[in-house]
Amino acid sequence: MMKTYKIFFLIFFSITALLRAQYTNVQIDASGGPEEPSIIMNPKNTNLLVAGSNIDNYYYSSNGGSSWSKGTLTGTYQVWGDPCMSVDTLGNFYFFHLVNGNYFIDRMGCHKSTNNGVSYGIQSYYQYNPPRAEQDKEWVAVDWTHGPRGNWIYVTWTQFDHYSSTLSTDSSRILFTRSTNGGLNWLDPGTRLNQLSGTCIDDDNTMEGAVPAVGPNGEVYVAWAGPKIINSQYGIFFTKSTDGGTTWLPNNIYVADQPGGWDYNISGIQRCNGLPITCCDVSNGPYRGYVYINWTDQAGATDHDVKVVVSSNGGANWSAPRRVNSDPAGKEQFFTWMTVDQTTGYVYFVFYDRRNYSDNNTDVYMARSTDGCSTFTNFVVSQSPFLPSSSTFFGDYNNITAANGHVRPIWTRLVGGTLSVWTAMVEFPTAVENNNNKIPSAYALDQNYPNPFNPSTTIKFTVPANLKHGSSNVIISIYDILGKEVSKPVDENLTSGTYEITWNAASFASGIYFYRMTIADNSFTDTKKMILTK
Repeated sequence: MMKTYKIFFLIFFSITALLRAQYTNVQIDASGGPEEPSIIMNPKNTNLLVAGSNIDNYYYSSNGGSSWSKGTLTGTYQVWGDPCMSVDTLGNFYFFHLVNGNYFIDRMGCHKSTNNGVSYGIQSYYQYNPPRAEQDKEWVAVDWTHGPRGNWIYVTWTQFDHYSSTLSTDSSRILFTRSTNGGLNWLDPGTRLNQLSGTCIDDDNTMEGAVPAVGPNGEVYVAWAGPKIINSQYGIFFTKSTDGGTTWLPNNIYVADQPGGWDYNISGIQRCNGLPITCCDVSNGPYRGYVYINWTDQAGATDHDVKVVVSSNGGANWSAPRRVNSDPAGKEQFFTWMTVDQTTGYVYFVFYDRRNYSDNNTDVYMARSTDGCSTFTNFVVSQSPFLPSSSTFFGDYNNITAANGHVRPIWTRLVGGTLSVWTAMVEFPTAVENNNNKIPSAYALDQNYPNPFNPSTTIKFTVPANLKHGSSNVIISIYDILGKEVSKPVDENLTSGTYEITWNAASFASGIYFYRMTIADNSFTDTKKMILTK
């Protein structure tokens, strides 16, 4: 029987090795044409997630994203898009958005949920002079450092004197505000962050894409895109505050060029942009304090790439731009977003990707870096591609959240003319522990225990000492009975030792699963069977 089992899996994995790795995809919503999604996970309880999509849809999950419920956001004024979801240190969730008040997007709104996103009952609005200005693309960061400004909320956005105006007397700027009392009140007036003004046309010459991040000592970091020279040179700008946004750097730092600008065309996409995202590592890992800025820009006429720059000294100096997508040149990657898992300091990216096709078919890819964005592992997370249409608006961004090894990207998909919003169950357990001081002489994969199990089981494996480079890239993948990869709990460079991981299958159906250990250089592989019973 064992011999038959081994022969079966040699054939089985010879076939499935040709298939791309896949993660369980969960449809969040497919009604009303949802797009431009945002998602956030409560780091203190990773089963709790909320999400939002244009214009006024909100979603909530209490089982780690395996299933979702939906609600409609209402308020004193009309909710009008650019959803941004956030969570504070007390477990309150927030839905930030643009608002049509007395006129088109003249203010922004903050709705607060104190019941894990089931409903949003507390609301506040903030509006800034000049009275006829329009607001756009607000984004939020919460101070999780538990320092003197712990739980303060920071918001940055673009303000237009008059949206789409071509008058030289009208301009765009990056503004900042904060709340020190859980979103009830806001600093007024907002603080201008940029020295150079942009136009109001909402293109490369407009200052756009301000996303704040908080550093380990409560620093506030913000980057945005815009013109260094109108109609000529475009790039990424940066500033920071060390006193909660009261004062800022006297001069913006010009971080990097953005070839082609942030407003560009992608075949089959009605509107596309490469606006930047700012994150900071506040974990206790080796890259604590590193600041990252992520965007997309042009490498060729039909070749846009995902880029990231890194600062290890609070934004004073920056690395050269690094290419995140690992495919050969010539294919499109666009609509990127980035997050840092503050348990590990690992950086995760999500983006649309066409590396596998010669037409407009589009996959959703992720990239992961465990070494401060020096190197990246790319993998596809969508179970099948989709074909976008330029007649259908996708919004301006996707999003991603991560905590304690639980990673949830969110994206918009178009099939048969219907828009839908999806997430993927991406797991990288953080509890990979070397629990044996003995030096093993060979690779080994043990039988999981308990087996059968519900809902968690332990997988034990060993890595030998005779490694050429002192460590080995170990991959543990889990497959369902059809051969589809449903989880990848280990993808790490590990030194010699005996390790154990716990795989939690609470979100998976009962049945037979297989787990496989592979060494990246193919020097070892082994597969075993386990049974989940619920």
